[in-house]
Amino acid sequence: MKLFDWKRKSERLEKQNRELRQRNERLEQRVRQLEAENAELTQKLAAAKKHSGNSSKPPSSDIVNADNDDKGKQKPKNKGRRPIGGQKGHRKHERSPFSPEQIDDHVPHRLDRCPLNPSHRIVQLQEAKRSIQQIELVEKPFRILEHTAYSIWCEDCGCQHHAPLPEEVFNAGLFGPRLSALTVYLKSRLHGSYSGVRDFLEDVVGVRVSRGYVAKLLYKASCAFEQPYQELIDLLPLQSKLNIDETGHKENGQRFWTWCFRAKTFTVFKIDPSRSSEVLMRTLGEQFKGILGCDYYSAYRKYARQCSVLVQFCLAHLIRDVKYLCEFPDPQVQRYGRKLLEQIRNLFSVLHRRDELDEVSFRGELDSAYEQIWSVAFPDFKGPYHRLILNMAKRFEKHGAAYLQFITTPDVDPTNNNAEQAIRFVVMDRHITQGTRSRRGRRICERLWTVMATCSMQKRSPFRWICDAIGSYISKKPIPSLLLDST
Repeated sequence: MKLFDWKRKSERLEKQNRELRQRNERLEQRVRQLEAENAELTQKLAAAKKHSGNSSKPPSSDIVNADNDDKGKQKPKNKGRRPIGGQKGHRKHERSPFSPEQIDDHVPHRLDRCPLNPSHRIVQLQEAKRSIQQIELVEKPFRILEHTAYSIWCEDCGCQHHAPLPEEVFNAGLFGPRLSALTVYLKSRLHGSYSGVRDFLEDVVGVRVSRGYVAKLLYKASCAFEQPYQELIDLLPLQSKLNIDETGHKENGQRFWTWCFRAKTFTVFKIDPSRSSEVLMRTLGEQFKGILGCDYYSAYRKYARQCSVLVQFCLAHLIRDVKYLCEFPDPQVQRYGRKLLEQIRNLFSVLHRRDELDEVSFRGELDSAYEQIWSVAFPDFKGPYHRLILNMAKRFEKHGAAYLQFITTPDVDPTNNNAEQAIRFVVMDRHITQGTRSRRGRRICERLWTVMATCSMQKRSPFRWICDAIGSYISKKPIPSLLLDST
């Protein structure tokens, strides 16, 4: 009887033990599942908290983010940031007065009696006490010329002969070169819509035209700009340094891309349906030997690898990615990011003290800072490593030298800010005008944007250049170049 009870008790304990092992296995499996879910949620939360300071997101995305409170108010800005407006110590900007030759009319203001006692005797003085120069639009800021071609009767020929209209008058049509240039300027520089430009011409200038005619003028300008634009395109492969960036473009619901190529003295915009390295291959070719300044986008890496092109990846983008590691919830990732960010800051500290150091000391500290970045980029603490750490270490292993190309190559910017600043103008135009609707519209935009950006770089008036280009186009004369030195 006791033996039987012992067997029953042993079987019961074994069953309980087996159930406990199964339950423990289920719990362990559940813990692994929860850990995986927690890691995934942590990754998503960190990605949701990305902003312009730790990623490539635009500053406009910071207006609404997860850090805002329930009322939609933004977090208070850092108190250490400088106030808006003019800064203390900056040179005041004052406009020079118009010269006497520029003044169209004088309006004198005199006293005909003493303001204190009208019975006092007065003498008019020629010395002016104060003058105010005022600019005003005339009621009709244009003139209308009617060109009429008359006929003659030739008695010997027995027929009529008609006087020809000047070719430039016939080619210009309703608007002359300057009014055409104003229309183009409103559309390109001020991001005006076709309806907005039409309304401005009617309400302010006093000329009523249709949106179709505005489109016709822009196409005429695009044809006038074709040769100067192509000249810049042909010069791109010959540049010693190019900064490149790209942004999205809208056209009838389809996604296009606006590419920005910024050289030393000019900027070229090109709209293409592709964002791949094929655009770089078609534009720059395989023989490009300059230095490419760009971000870490895969198309640039592929083009640089295929064509053996030297690249300066944007260091500002790298710093933002490292700051993201510093703010990531995982402590291991935070330690790695802070160490790397500290060494990058140390590198810039050396660069900022270049004028204070002699050449030997400067090169020594620069090499030391360079080596410190490399030593920190590859983690020396015990693993296993987080995926973000492995990705950053792999990036340095493959392209670390391309981030620090500016140290050994003169006149190379460590960032891609030049191209990003130039393409900001296009982004504003996209938000306002909502893109284009046809291939013809794409060509108009990329040429107009190129003219505006290039003239801005060269400190030239784009309106005057547009006037000259349209005037030369309708007169069948050579179109002026967009380069300061066309030789």
